Amino acid sequence: MSDSSWQKHLENIWRTHGMCILREPCYAFWRYLLTGAWNTLFGIGIYTLLYGLLGDRVHYLILGIPANILSITNAFLCYKFFVFKTKGNVLREYLKCYVVYGAGSLTGMVLLALLVQGLGMHPVAANILGTVIVIAFSYFGHKYFSFRSGRKSGHAS
Repeated sequence: MSDSSWQKHLENIWRTHGMCILREPCYAFWRYLLTGAWNTLFGIGIYTLLYGLLGDRVHYLILGIPANILSITNAFLCYKFFVFKTKGNVLREYLKCYVVYGAGSLTGMVLLALLVQGLGMHPVAANILGTVIVIAFSYFGHKYFSFRSGRKSGHAS
């Protein structure tokens, strides 16, 4: 087999088995998941730090406010420069990012209630399932709303 036919053969294998590792849109999704893992660790770390520094003087729920602001800002920067690599208006994208986070939070709470009260799922299992659903919707929310490029296709660059 020539180099060209090997390449075509490998491309066909990737295409027919649903593997998208070599295509840019899929890279963005994997970068999104990697960023989500990083941001989860960051959020836990920043809350732990704030609680360690201020927990004896400030209520633990109040500490969640700056921790969430810092976590969402961290996520925004990762999404903008690592995941979607956009060159759009920073403030507009940042505010849109908050809209998607807010919608995701509300959706997650509604799903949690529906799965627990409506379907009788255990709250932990319901939370895991709801989180997976919200992650998928959030990806598309960020891709097509928060970080949408000016092109008509709606794809982030």
